[in-house]
Amino acid sequence: MSEYILQMQGVSKTFPGVKALDNVSLNLRPGTVHALMGENGAGKSTLMKCLFGVYSMDEGQILYNGQPVKISNPFEALQLGIAMVHQELQPIPERPICENIYCGRYPKKKILGFITTVDQKVMYANCKSLLESLGMDFDPNAKLGTLSVSQMQLMEIAKAVSANAKIVIMDEPTSSLTQNEVEQLFTIIRKLKEQGCAIIYISHKMEEILQISDEVTIMRDGKYVGTWPSNELTTDLIITRMVGRELTNLYPEKHNTPGEIVLEAKDYTSINPRSFKNAGFTLRKGEILGVSGLVGAQRTEFMEGIFGLRNTVSGTLTYHGKELKIHRPKDAINSGVALLTEDRRATGIFGVLSVADNVAVASLSQYLKANIMLDQKKIDQLVEENIQKLSIKTPSGKTLIKSLSGGNQQKVIISRWLANDPDVFIMDEPTRGIDVGAKYEIYCIIEQLAREGKSIIMISSEMPELIGMADRIMVMCDGRVTGFVEKEDMNQETIMELATRFAS
Repeated sequence: MSEYILQMQGVSKTFPGVKALDNVSLNLRPGTVHALMGENGAGKSTLMKCLFGVYSMDEGQILYNGQPVKISNPFEALQLGIAMVHQELQPIPERPICENIYCGRYPKKKILGFITTVDQKVMYANCKSLLESLGMDFDPNAKLGTLSVSQMQLMEIAKAVSANAKIVIMDEPTSSLTQNEVEQLFTIIRKLKEQGCAIIYISHKMEEILQISDEVTIMRDGKYVGTWPSNELTTDLIITRMVGRELTNLYPEKHNTPGEIVLEAKDYTSINPRSFKNAGFTLRKGEILGVSGLVGAQRTEFMEGIFGLRNTVSGTLTYHGKELKIHRPKDAINSGVALLTEDRRATGIFGVLSVADNVAVASLSQYLKANIMLDQKKIDQLVEENIQKLSIKTPSGKTLIKSLSGGNQQKVIISRWLANDPDVFIMDEPTRGIDVGAKYEIYCIIEQLAREGKSIIMISSEMPELIGMADRIMVMCDGRVTGFVEKEDMNQETIMELATRFAS
């Protein structure tokens, strides 16, 4: 028997115009957490998709318990005992939680001795027992679509655990979890380790890596950099080895100067009584207004109400003193308001379309010839200008956006709205699932927009990010705005106190 439960040796993978993996190796010991780190585009997710059978390798081999194996699809991976929690969630929102967890491997029973059907009773009981063992208080029969993004992420983790796997791949499992939910996940991981399960853990959050991992493998530009015991590493050392250079600042210097009030929201109340109520704020020209709150604070819902995505029973919105009537997103777009949504894959990108299509889609009306046909030459020019301006790493504008890294996908979405020249940007978790180098690039874009006089509303679950970027922070709890924190008063204790200030 090998000391390793898994060995990936000399793995290479090429996509059209991109060599995603170049002779990469990975050795995994049983009962350990092995962190896999690197910038967006380093090849981490591609390597794991090769292991899980989503992609086929061009070169290389996989040894499982010392024996060579060929994994052609995810079903074969699961049969071997390999499960994966994907970075981009793939829920079936209209089906119950239990069906999502056991999808493709439902417990079955026979009716009349020969008709095979799903055993709903057993599936419900198994799911309930699983969720209870993981400390998750959810009804197995509840529709998955009724859960928040973070709760769906917990369900994906439960799904992987339910497979009784010997290897669990977790690709950005905490990207939308609160601190309490992260601790809950770490408890689950420690239980899995005690049972001899090996975890491959991909994350951009340095403090998590140093807390939970035993070993760290770092990749850069599709190549293997090295593997080290985690207790020999520091945050600065990891960053240097990831990006190949030292990053002296996590946040750019700010040169924006907030001016007069450009947008004011008053008394916004959702049609859903459990959502936001009597919420409001003011936003200044050139200001970065942070929005903080725990899961369930209704930050996203409030901003979607502003943008016309959610129905409200009350609320007024004034722009430069003039009232705006926003009943649908088109009204917001025409009024100069843009929204970068929280779930990039589900509601941000058009994955089957090219980078060019994704950039131009919100401003096509500006590129018509004689109001009857698109001016493709001008569109191509727009796309190329944005690729250069935002340093989007893509072989060309014709490349499918789904093949880009998360950070580059986010830049494409920002480019989409830049092409429409809005005055107000609502950015919901703009750096979710993005590495430290790409985060800095997104921060620089946000700061530059504010410096140019654009007004930014930035929702984030990462308090250091808000403190580092925002001019003011609006804090929400249970659908209400509980306070505003000025720059000079920003600290995690003050923000957390406001974020837990429930109505008495």
